[in-house]
Amino acid sequence: MANIQDSVKHNVNHYHGHRYDHLDKRKYKDDADVCIVGAGAAGGVLAYELSKAGLKVVVIEAGPFWNPQTDFASDELSMTHLGWQDTRIVSGANPLQMGHNNSGRGVGGGTTHFTGVFLRFHESDFRTKTEDGVGEDWPITYQDLEPYYDKIEKEIAVSGPKHFPWGSFHGPYPYPEREPISANAEMFRIGCEKLGIQSVVAPLAINSAPFDGRPPCINRGFCNQGCMPNAKFSTLVHHIPKAIQHGAEVISDSMVTQVLANKEGLVTGVRFVHDGQTYEQKARIVILSNFVVETPRLLLNSASTQFPDGLANSSGWVGKAITVHSSNDVYGKFPEEIRLYKGTPVLATTQDFYETDKNRGFARGYTLHAHGSRPVEMAKGISKSGKLWGEALRKTMLDYNFYGRVTLVGEVLPNPMNCVTLSEEKDEYGMPLANVSFSYGTNDQLLIDHAVVKMKEIIQAAGGTPEFVTNDTAHLMGGCRMGDNPVESVTNSFGQAHDIPNLFICSASLFVTSGGGNPTNTVMALASRTADYIIEQMKYRGIS
Repeated sequence: MANIQDSVKHNVNHYHGHRYDHLDKRKYKDDADVCIVGAGAAGGVLAYELSKAGLKVVVIEAGPFWNPQTDFASDELSMTHLGWQDTRIVSGANPLQMGHNNSGRGVGGGTTHFTGVFLRFHESDFRTKTEDGVGEDWPITYQDLEPYYDKIEKEIAVSGPKHFPWGSFHGPYPYPEREPISANAEMFRIGCEKLGIQSVVAPLAINSAPFDGRPPCINRGFCNQGCMPNAKFSTLVHHIPKAIQHGAEVISDSMVTQVLANKEGLVTGVRFVHDGQTYEQKARIVILSNFVVETPRLLLNSASTQFPDGLANSSGWVGKAITVHSSNDVYGKFPEEIRLYKGTPVLATTQDFYETDKNRGFARGYTLHAHGSRPVEMAKGISKSGKLWGEALRKTMLDYNFYGRVTLVGEVLPNPMNCVTLSEEKDEYGMPLANVSFSYGTNDQLLIDHAVVKMKEIIQAAGGTPEFVTNDTAHLMGGCRMGDNPVESVTNSFGQAHDIPNLFICSASLFVTSGGGNPTNTVMALASRTADYIIEQMKYRGIS
């Protein structure tokens, strides 16, 4: 795989150094069938599926084309650049921490530094309004995505337990569960067992045996810093190389600043900046897979006389109802060493609290993970409140090896006031900076309070003493939600913009609700479904 990576990187750098030096000569000659903006979880799947179908695909990615063997390191601080570090303005009652914890930058996007947890949404996630009277119903059901969940999990060889107790899918997974598990995961499972809580080894997009030329995991543990051996799945090492083999072109280090539209109300391509020069890529179809902040930002910045409020925004819903997962941590101290740095970060999980239980006093639910932590991450987390710093923080971190950690992935209900808008300040490309406003609702806070109690109980049952609770969020979703009603949504269920038939949005931006589990599997299943739809439309009906 390293040789493939080197070859692919050489080819892309060749495009940078040669192709775009002569833009005027190729402005209309090198039109694409499909231009995809963003090479992350969704963009990679789309590039592979559409190029495999014979379509001419160009992918434009803002960040670098990484080579894991030379660009990744077992270094917590240096690898923060895998996340989107550009300035974003945050506001609201609970301003979000942007960057490494919720979005990626570079080929592979967030899949280069995610934990690899690979969960399906439950049937109830698509029907929260009908079943629980909160949120909104999706225009699709679990059954619509089920074959695509199956396909993606087999395609990347997800490893998982023999029996998964929750939701509609109970296994088996394509590859057996990861073993051995870490001491932190053992702690979690012991605590859960003593409390009568079901737990399993987490389903992971990480090889438990050799697959597709990539080795099995050796429990190096730097999943969030990029996997150098390529045991962990990412679109960087799986879908993008395969797409290139099918003829797709990947243009990295290039920031798309505008989606272009004609007088007929169709998009014609995109404008992007590479090395300070501005270029255009023409395409019959444009797909925005550049995630929850950048997608609304780009649509709003592409406003014109014909589309004064931004592209695909006749409903006014572009940028609205973004959501996250509440991701509070509880750190507990143990008499014996846990060593949070050892092993894959998430090796045990429970969804016993996933579905609504009216006796709890709030709607919806959450997943709990045993979640490892690097020292800097822990220090940042426990010092966030401002109550622990200086000598007290140093003394606490001297006992780092004796701490265990449990993490929440909690459903947050959609709220139109949580939104992405454009600020008056501009970046180096002349684009307005994104203003990301977020506040928790009452239901969200009640859910967090309940989860923190359960996390403390698990640590205590395992023999530890809960000492620190951190406040955090993860997994941005929403902002361009799908729906059947063009007045209340941005796209149809395939990500096709209601206003512009040859403009698609395909990422977690489409999510109507957040669910209570990690979203990557659902993002990729949606992308695979959208790819099938585009192929069918171009073959039988024509999108132009």
